[in-house]
Amino acid sequence: MKRLLLLNGPNLNLLGKREPDVYGHTTLSSIVEELKIYVKKRQWELDAFQSNHEGELIDRIHQSDGKYKGIIFNPGGYTHTSVALRDAISSVDVPVIEVHLSNVYQRESFRHKSLLAPVCRGQISGLGAKGYFLAAQALMEEE
Repeated sequence: MKRLLLLNGPNLNLLGKREPDVYGHTTLSSIVEELKIYVKKRQWELDAFQSNHEGELIDRIHQSDGKYKGIIFNPGGYTHTSVALRDAISSVDVPVIEVHLSNVYQRESFRHKSLLAPVCRGQISGLGAKGYFLAAQALMEEE
């Protein structure tokens, strides 16, 4: 069966509690469960992983080659700071779509620059949890 990997970076484990006016009230676990159902209906599988530690996210990206057809990645604050994650994405042959719940371009200016976007297949920003589903759809349609 074809597989996708969903990666979520720092502080996304607090979805539903952290700044609900920015990120909404939906929890990460409910997004993951709904996304698993969504891909399963299309004969795909989804593995999900969240970490507040950059190295753990890098390890998952490195391990993705040959195992996944695509990665849906919300890198959180690492979007704007992590050359190491950028290098990890560049080192694998798995397409990555960067997802952000909020519209980062309507927020503080330091959030306007993504170090990862240039090495990702695409970026979805500001559509809330729907962005994860749109990323999954795009990756499944590529196959």
